[in-house]
Amino acid sequence: MSAVNHFTHGPLTPVLAYVMSCVGAMLGLRLTAQARATRGASRARWLIGAAVSIGGTGIWVMHFIAMMGFGVEGTQIRYDVPLTAASAVVAILVVGTGLFLVSYVPGKVLALLGGGLLTGLGVASMHYLGMYAMNMSAHVSYDRVVVATSVGIAVVAATVALWFTIRVKHPVAIVGAALIMGVAVCGMHYTGMYAMRVKLHAEPGFVPGADALDFLVPLMTVVSLITLTMLLMVILSPSEEELHEDAELLARLELRRRAAQQAYLPSNPR
Repeated sequence: MSAVNHFTHGPLTPVLAYVMSCVGAMLGLRLTAQARATRGASRARWLIGAAVSIGGTGIWVMHFIAMMGFGVEGTQIRYDVPLTAASAVVAILVVGTGLFLVSYVPGKVLALLGGGLLTGLGVASMHYLGMYAMNMSAHVSYDRVVVATSVGIAVVAATVALWFTIRVKHPVAIVGAALIMGVAVCGMHYTGMYAMRVKLHAEPGFVPGADALDFLVPLMTVVSLITLTMLLMVILSPSEEELHEDAELLARLELRRRAAQQAYLPSNPR
């Protein structure tokens, strides 16, 4: 077995990965809270934004920031561009599917459990697809028990995350839930990485693919900028409480308008 190092840059990559996971989760929870206060196309748009935030930034960006600290002694590591991009799409789609499921079937335990199972399996698939996209001059295998453990963590974490999206709405609760989600996502990632076994080829050969700095950093920057844009949208949008207050005010004004119309109507002739 070759020497595998998950922390070639020390605590920098795990800490930064955890921070990005929490940021993505925090924004995603804020967007789902916004979605609960709206209907129709607006709700769908907020949920899509939440899927990009949680799946794109909270999970996918976290994964590859952590991978920046991964190294194998004796071989270069490169990434298959289409597969890596596909892993980002998978993360966003499965999170979006879970969010739409629990948002449009509220109060149903089966919807929550089904959405958690689907999303968790999808997140695990994204993780191992991202690992499969990694090229090196070595044979890679996995400990099945540890892999199964990482998938179990992903399913539990996804179920809890979806529960948070339909329950949490106050800022303090959102921050606390995001911190927990960050621990769960990072825990799943490093458990999955612990399952990896690497055996170098006897004769090192050409390693195809893109270098991490040439490919991953620009892609993660784009995803992060999208997340920042959505953060600005949330900041500029009225909160759930403000939307309810506006709706109540409009209802009171409508009642007064109708009362005024009734007052000015002429009496019916006898």
